[in-house]
This record gives sequence, C-alpha cells and structure tokens, in this order.
Amino acid sequence: MGKVIKDLSKIRFALWTIFQSLTEFGFRRLIGILIGALTPYSRSTHFKLAPFQVFLNLRVMKRKLQVNPDSSMKKKRFSKGLPVFNPHAAGIDIGDTFHAVAINDESGGFEVREYPAYTRDLKELVSWLKNEGVTTVSIESTGIYWLNVYLLLEESGIEPYLVNARHVKNVTGRKKDDTDAIWLQKLHSCGLLQKSFQPEEDIRKLRTYIRHRRNLIQRGSDYVLHMQKAMELMNLKLHTVISDILGKTGLQIVEAILEGERDPEELMKLKDPRIKANDEDIKKSLEGIWKDEYLFMLEQAYESYRFYQSQLKVCEEKIRTQLLDQAAQILEGDVTELEVNRKKKARKNQFSFNARNLLKVIVGVDLCDVDGMSEISTVELIAEIGTDMDKWPSSKHMAAWLNVAPNTKITGGKIVSSKMQKKKNHAGQTLRMAASTLSLGKSPMSDYARKMKSRLGKKGGVVATAHKLARIIYTMIKLQQPYNSDIISNVHKEWKSYRINYLEKQLKQLKESA
Repeated sequence: MGKVIKDLSKIRFALWTIFQSLTEFGFRRLIGILIGALTPYSRSTHFKLAPFQVFLNLRVMKRKLQVNPDSSMKKKRFSKGLPVFNPHAAGIDIGDTFHAVAINDESGGFEVREYPAYTRDLKELVSWLKNEGVTTVSIESTGIYWLNVYLLLEESGIEPYLVNARHVKNVTGRKKDDTDAIWLQKLHSCGLLQKSFQPEEDIRKLRTYIRHRRNLIQRGSDYVLHMQKAMELMNLKLHTVISDILGKTGLQIVEAILEGERDPEELMKLKDPRIKANDEDIKKSLEGIWKDEYLFMLEQAYESYRFYQSQLKVCEEKIRTQLLDQAAQILEGDVTELEVNRKKKARKNQFSFNARNLLKVIVGVDLCDVDGMSEISTVELIAEIGTDMDKWPSSKHMAAWLNVAPNTKITGGKIVSSKMQKKKNHAGQTLRMAASTLSLGKSPMSDYARKMKSRLGKKGGVVATAHKLARIIYTMIKLQQPYNSDIISNVHKEWKSYRINYLEKQLKQLKESA
C-alpha cells in the first residue's frame, strides 16, 4: 500500500511539473521533461531525471532570466581591471650600476628610463620624478643599493615605499629591468604593496652606530679565538685554567709572553688575587712549546683585538653624542641635569657611559625597569624600533614584525601551519636574548618564562617570553606608563592557584580510584 501511495505522489508531481511547464515555458520544456522521465537512471523499477533534462533545465533558466529581468537573481557587473589608488605613482627597479624607473604616460602606457647609480644621476632621477608630478615611488629592497635613492626621495618630499622583494616576485614574463619597474608601478598604483617599516632619521643614525658596534664586538671576539688557537698550538693551557683570558690577569700574561717572558714563575707574579685556580695548575698551564710562527700568530691576533677595542671606544663616543643630541632636542638644549659621565668600571661589552638617563628622556619611560632589559639591550631595541608606536596598529602587529609571533596560516577555517618565519630581525633577536636569561631570575617575568619553558619547551618558551616583553614595551611607550610588575605577579598567582586546585582534584580522583 505504501508503494502505491509513493508512486501516486510521483505521478502527481510529474503532472504538476508538466502543467507548470506548459503555462510558463511552452512545449520545449515539456519535451525535455518527457525525455528525462523516460531515461532510466539505474536498473531499479524507479526512474530519475537524466543529465539531458538537467542541461535543458539550465537553458530554460537562462531564458527565464532574459524574459523576466525583475527576478530576484540580479546580474553583477564588474569594472575592467583593478581600481587605481595612486595615480601619480612610479616604480624603480634597483640595481648596482643603474636603476630602471617606470611612470604612467598620458596615453595609458608606461614610460621607462634608466639612470646610472652615480650621485649626480640619482639627483636627476629625483628631479625628473618631481617634474612629472610623481608623489609616491615603490622601491624594491635590493641589498643596500636602495638606501641612497630612498633618502633622496624622502628629502625631496616624494613618499618612498620600500617593499619586500618576496611580495613582487614570481611573475612570469617580467624578469627584465624595465618590465620589473613597470610591474612595481602597476602594483603600487593599485595599492597592492605593503610599506616596510623605516624609523626616523635620528633613529636611523643611532641604528647605524649600534649595528657597527655589534660588528666590532663580533670581529674582536673572532680574534680572541685566534689567540686561544695560537696558545693551544704552543700547548699553553691558560685559557682552560682561568675563566677569561680577556681579564686583567689573562691580558697581562699574554703581553708578558709577547715581550719575551717564558719563565712560569715570573708569569705567576701577574696573577690577580681574585683568581680561584691554584698556583700549581697555573704554573703547569704556562709551560709551553715556544715556536716563533705560533708566537707571531698570537701577536697578530692580540694586536687585532686591541685595535678593535680602540675602534669600539670611538664608536661608543659617537653613540653617546647621538643620544645627547636626541635628548637635547627634547629638552630644548638643556642637558645639564643629565648624568652621563663615564662609568668607573664598565662590564665587558657594556657602554662606558651612563646611557640609561638619556634613554629615559628620549623614550619618556624607563625601559630598563623591565625585567631582563639591560642598558645595552634597551639601546639596541630603541635603535631598531624608534619611539613612534603609531607605525603599528597594535602590539600584536609589532610582535609579528619583530618575528616573535607564529606565522599562522588558515584555510577552510582550519590552521594548516603555525611556524616562525625565517627572517632576520635585529630587534627581535635582542628581545630573544633578553628572554633567554629570564628563567634564571626571581622576578615575576622569570616565573612567566619558566612557565612558558615548561609548557612549550626551551625554544618556544624563549619566543613566548620575548613576545610578552614586546607587548609590555609597546604599551609602556604608547601610553607613557611606567613598568608595573604587580600585574604580571597577580596573573601568575591566579595561575598558581588554578594549577593547585587542578592538581588537588586529580589527586582526589586517584585516591578514590585506588
């Protein structure tokens, strides 16, 4: 009985479809339905609509839209090409010997010119862009060749856009200098390029000095390794007995050896009372196999190390002068109350002057109060990010730029990848170095670092702690608020109480099950 009712319902639906087709679309629709109804879909006793009927139905629906333009399904019209947001834009393909510049011409095409990379030609390039009415220029960050063009454009009032080379590459058929410049111009005129971060002029000067100082320290440390190698070749084990051959005792002994002293008893007289190693071990370590070629290597390495130390002092004086100039601009020239005198005894690789007071004036808050941030770390960070936090919409954007946040990729509503980007960021490296030593302290940030280390591992914990430091520093500079460790301490106490309650519940369940 049920099968009969089901067949009757199908017949009724078919009759209703035939009637509707006759009234709306005519005989052609009826023929399509009949052919589809007579075409079997499977070996069963039931019949289903065939693909031919679906094809006819699609054609009828298209005809229906043409007959009834007032239907709920509206046509969408699209404009040709992408909208232009920067009509007076130009693109420059940067090279070592020449630069290719592309601008729009009046007929909808492009005009490309090539200028040599000499200073006179760069000034002519900027002058031509100003005469053509160009207001913004996209520059591909190629090595360091873009810097002079960037500075000249900035001085002339043209807004330079320094873009990442990864954002504009992998376009087939455009791997030539003139076509690359045209492609940069097209992308920039349509607003498809993202501007790379660049600090202000004063911060750029400070950044140059700081990076040069870091290079000097690295080169000096390389020659310390050369000194150790030369001593090892002579079987002098001094660097294995005392903690640091760059200390007072180590340098005096090396100087005495270079002056011709070979007697361990005489060299022992240069030992500082603070050395913990016993005299017998030091004497054994100073009995070497003296070879002229190895002594020559030791002398060359020592002189190179001393040279880089002298260069480092000159560079620090430049940094001190630059910080004083920036502080004088804020204080309107009155820097008499600032204590920037030289330190009596500076630690190794630290500034020989007091930079903390200068930083407090320049930034507005004392970033050295943040746990893990030393004086040198704060100067290196400010030299990279500057003091204008409006360049980032939020602290999350700044953390992503610093590369202390995972690059999460989402497709279809699911996270397919969440890894750190492989890019070099000096400010992010500074924060990671500051975060790497926090787990050894006793401050609230140290508790947070240990918690992240236990949850994410050593590497993940360092990145998470650096991310926390970045957000704290962003908030302090943005809102001009001092560092408050009580906030972190209270959050950590809440987490501890939650953890204790959770473990107590687990213990109770284990006791009940036992």
